[in-house]
Amino acid sequence: MLRVYHLFLGAIVLALTPVGVKTILPRFSAEVVENPSSVAMTTKSNSPQTTPSTTGNPIEENIWHKILGQTPTPNGWEIAPCEGNAPLLCVSSQGERLGTVEIGVYPVKNNPNFQKNLADAGIPLDTQVDYQSPESQKKLLTALKAWVADLNATFVRDRQNTYKNKIVFSVYPTQQAPVGQLQGIRYGFVGIKPEGGVQEQHISHVAFDGKTMYVITTAFDPGSIKGKFDELENLAIFQPYFSAIASDLNLPI
Repeated sequence: MLRVYHLFLGAIVLALTPVGVKTILPRFSAEVVENPSSVAMTTKSNSPQTTPSTTGNPIEENIWHKILGQTPTPNGWEIAPCEGNAPLLCVSSQGERLGTVEIGVYPVKNNPNFQKNLADAGIPLDTQVDYQSPESQKKLLTALKAWVADLNATFVRDRQNTYKNKIVFSVYPTQQAPVGQLQGIRYGFVGIKPEGGVQEQHISHVAFDGKTMYVITTAFDPGSIKGKFDELENLAIFQPYFSAIASDLNLPI
C-alpha cells in the first residue's frame, strides 16, 4: 500500500508544489510528515534544527549499523548505512544517492538546555525514573515538546537573519511518534517562496532514553551539507518510510 501511496504523493508534489504547497505541506499525518523544529539538519548557517544546545560533540560513529531495524522502501530504492564513520543513512536508487538521514547522539549530561526542560517537567536529572510508567512518559513528552519549542524559537531568529523575511516559514505541530522502543516526538518546518514552491522542508524525530538524546533528521534544503535530499519529490516519497524506519530502530542501545 505504501508503494501506491508514494507514487500518488509524488505526483501531487510534482503537480501542485508551486501553487498548493501551503495546503499540502502544513500537516503531519499518520504516515507522512506534511506540516512543522528539527526537522534537524546541518546547514551552512548552522541552523538550530541541526544541533541541540550541548557542551559536547555528538558521538562520532556510524551507529546505523547497530540500530537499524527493518527498512521498508519504495519500489527500486535501497536504504543502508553510508560508508565511513559519519552517522548517516543512505537512501539510493539504482546506485544513485537520493538523500541521507542523519542521527545525532547527545548525552544529557552535556545538554544543559534539555536538563532544564526535564527539571521543569518534573524529572530531576539525578533521580531514578521509570520511563515506562504513564506518568513519567507524560512528563518526558512535556520535556521533549519544550525542547522542540525552544529549538523552533531559535530557528525563527536564524532564518529571519538569513532570509530577511523573504521566505515564509511555518513550524509543523509536534506529534507523538515512537523511536524504536522509546517514546518520541516528530517535528519539522517548511519554508515557502513568495512566488510559490518550497525553499526548505525539514523533518525530524527526537527521543530520550534517560541518559541519551537521539535526534534523527532529514530535509530538502539547498544549504544543507548532510542529512538531506536533493529533490523535494524524493523527500515527499520517503516521508512515510522515514516514520516506519524510525519506529523500528533498535533503541535504546
